[in-house]
Amino acid sequence: MKIVLASNNAGKLAELQTLFAPLNMTLVRQSELSIPEAAEPFKTFVENALAKARHAAQLSGLPALADDAGLCVDAFGGQPGVDTAFYATRFGYPKGDDTNVSALLEQMQGMTNRRAAMVSTLVALRSAEDPEPLIAVGRVVVHITPERRGSNGFGFDPVMFLPEFGKTFAELPPEVKNAHSHRGRAAHAMLALMRERWLDHTAP
Repeated sequence: MKIVLASNNAGKLAELQTLFAPLNMTLVRQSELSIPEAAEPFKTFVENALAKARHAAQLSGLPALADDAGLCVDAFGGQPGVDTAFYATRFGYPKGDDTNVSALLEQMQGMTNRRAAMVSTLVALRSAEDPEPLIAVGRVVVHITPERRGSNGFGFDPVMFLPEFGKTFAELPPEVKNAHSHRGRAAHAMLALMRERWLDHTAP
């Protein structure tokens, strides 16, 4: 099955393609189909993911998968949340993974409460008119390190410390990260939903 991924993020595509391989699903980035990015006007991950999935499904005629993810920092009252991708721009930096990390480390200087959660909400639609979207949420609690550690992954991975491993996401091998990350947890939940709701178990 071919599914359009409502994202142009190469790192996200690579992670999800690996995670969805067991169902023989091929993810295609929306940019490869000349689909522009959807507006994301909402304040919650699920609303934005649903808007992105409907937009991609409408313009492609294919089933669509969208992920809205972000960092929710306890000391910031859950921010930056849905605005995570643009976090650095609040502080005069250009948009980007590396500048996001720089801005976060600067804003957290001197703070003792460094607890946060990485949240991923996946929404899948069979068509733009699908009345029953599949929704899966993955959440992992982390502590924000005072400096970058590791070179794997992308986004905030170098400063996302997992106490159970004693390492940041960027220090973990990709297969371990995928199994325990917020996106990995959401993807495993989504796979279970797709097997249950979308795949035909009655055919001989």
